[in-house]
Amino acid sequence: MTSISTATADWLALRAPADDDARSTDLAHELARLLARGSASAPLVLHDLGAGTGSMTRWLAPRLPGPQRWVLRDGDADIVEHLDLRTVVDASGRPIAADIVVEHLASLPIDAFHGAAAVTASALLDVITEAEAAHVVAACVAAGTPALFSLSVTGSARLRPAERPDDVERAIESAFNAHQRRDASGRRMLGPDAVAVVRAVFADAGWNVRTAATPWRLARRDSALIGEWLDGWIGAAVEQRPELAAAAADYRERRLAQAAAGRLHVTVSHEDLLAWPR
Repeated sequence: MTSISTATADWLALRAPADDDARSTDLAHELARLLARGSASAPLVLHDLGAGTGSMTRWLAPRLPGPQRWVLRDGDADIVEHLDLRTVVDASGRPIAADIVVEHLASLPIDAFHGAAAVTASALLDVITEAEAAHVVAACVAAGTPALFSLSVTGSARLRPAERPDDVERAIESAFNAHQRRDASGRRMLGPDAVAVVRAVFADAGWNVRTAATPWRLARRDSALIGEWLDGWIGAAVEQRPELAAAAADYRERRLAQAAAGRLHVTVSHEDLLAWPR
């Protein structure tokens, strides 16, 4: 069983259309209302954490006032080599400016967001630890900077047509979620608990918090993404619970056949979170 790594430009490109369809436009518009306009001499500065190939910036920048200067932060020097923001503009059609910072999240200075208009991230919270999340929140609070975190997994996946009985599917989901919460090289990731944890930390700081359901809804046109997602979902589950291997392999073949026939529909639940000071 092979799959595209979740840390590669190929995987990010494959999932980008589903991500863009899922993201919360309501929360993006709310963030836009929170921002004052910049000026040529003082553009709005926005920090994107775990920027990857820049998908969050490409989607969000046109929905926000400008002028804008983005600081794209990522710990993977190879992935940011694939950044392409040449055609990205703000809500008024002006090109954005961008700087790249290669830096692991643990090294983020507490004053990193001083003077920033907003902090963003996509598909990040579920793959960081509680301590790392608390550090990001503390940096936002220290700067009084609103934050929009997009596409955190919630642990729920639904595939149609439904299988009866669905014991294998539910076992895979449970094992996958346990894998997401695993201790990886001394780091216990938040996984499906991410939004609840981060929401509570912001609330404890006295901030406003809004969330929105942002599921992937995958169908015939998404067959390539479905196949890669299935391999990753099942592969992680089997890594967590090797005794599922035989049943999971049979399940995978059935579902891939449905996907190839254009019959498989998949809903993968995510959640977006917007936090801002009172």
